[in-house]
Amino acid sequence: MSTELVEHLFRHQAGRMVSHFARLLGPAHLDLAEDAVQEAMLRALETWPQNGVPDNGPAWLFRVAHNVAIDATRRSKALGDKSAAIVAELTRSAAAAPGDPDLEEQLRDDELRMIFLCCHPALSRDSSVALGLKTVGGFSVREIARAFLADETAVAQRLVRAKRQLRDANLSLEMPHGDELRARLASVLDVLYFMFNEGYAACEGEDLIRQDLCVEALRLTRFVARSSIATPRVHALAALMAFQAARLPARVDSAGDLILLEDQDRARWDPNLIALGFHHFDQCMSGDEISEYHAQAAIAATHTRAQSADEIDWPLILQLYDQLLAIEPSPVVALNRAVALAKVRGPAGALKIVDELSDDPKLIDYHLLLAVRAHLLADLGRREEAALCYRAAIQRPCSIPERRFLERKLAALEGHH
Repeated sequence: MSTELVEHLFRHQAGRMVSHFARLLGPAHLDLAEDAVQEAMLRALETWPQNGVPDNGPAWLFRVAHNVAIDATRRSKALGDKSAAIVAELTRSAAAAPGDPDLEEQLRDDELRMIFLCCHPALSRDSSVALGLKTVGGFSVREIARAFLADETAVAQRLVRAKRQLRDANLSLEMPHGDELRARLASVLDVLYFMFNEGYAACEGEDLIRQDLCVEALRLTRFVARSSIATPRVHALAALMAFQAARLPARVDSAGDLILLEDQDRARWDPNLIALGFHHFDQCMSGDEISEYHAQAAIAATHTRAQSADEIDWPLILQLYDQLLAIEPSPVVALNRAVALAKVRGPAGALKIVDELSDDPKLIDYHLLLAVRAHLLADLGRREEAALCYRAAIQRPCSIPERRFLERKLAALEGHH
């Protein structure tokens, strides 16, 4: 139980703490900030199982990380003459604890500033998103690689280069202004989008959903949406997140197993989040911009408006996927469009598209490609081929609830046969 609690707190607190220490130490010493937070987490894993969980876990981690950072600052030669002033600021900061209103406001500011720093124009967009997910989202290299459908080694090297660029440029954590601020916004939204997606469908582990990640991503997106730099694109992303977050209570059953959208009990969808989604959806309609988030929000809104699975307007969803594919021609979007195509025109044409996507190197380990192909083959009566696809999908990286879902589909198929 202690291990699970530490992992939960790491997800919830790591980004806030790293951002906080990066402000105190300076972005050039981001590695030192990350090391302090990581050391606090490791000490919790070592001591909590033996000594018991403290009453205020976040405050314990916060205090230990401060002590580690103070010791590291005193030993650091790179900080030079600045070390005494930084130690004094760290000592002063350690007197507060998470939950204190003033500190909470500062932590929120630090977090948002860190996202915008990660999205500095000196970095490539992919590097910005990867660094933002690592520092603010607390993502592992493995999780980032899955989000990018990329190689872990390449992602690790990308992160090293990005940190070196920030260090060499000697950047501050101050928020940019005007055109510079708007120029970073697209990458910021990418970071928040990937953060939400990892919470909505975790790439590994016991739980399908990491609700704290979803809540945090939505909170930060709404923070941007309420700011002076909000654009229709920001509101579109906020709408998309709110619609999807509304489904979280119905997305898994009491055993933690996956329930497909069409099979969910819509009475369990959160009406407040649905209302929030439509509020931002209305806001995103101003102006002439149509982004990938607009198309995705429109797809989510169409699902939300349907009173039951039988009332889903699949022809409209297919049109929206056509629009999304034109804006963002990615293999994952093409795969989702194939699902909609099967609903409208039958499985044969959709299977042809999926077979073409099977040659895409980005989808070589993507379990959903094989799961969709298996479903289409089963609908066409090709059950032996479908079973082979389900078996292959089970071997691909995915969360434990997703694997159990695939195993149930395979068992049902073999039982019917």
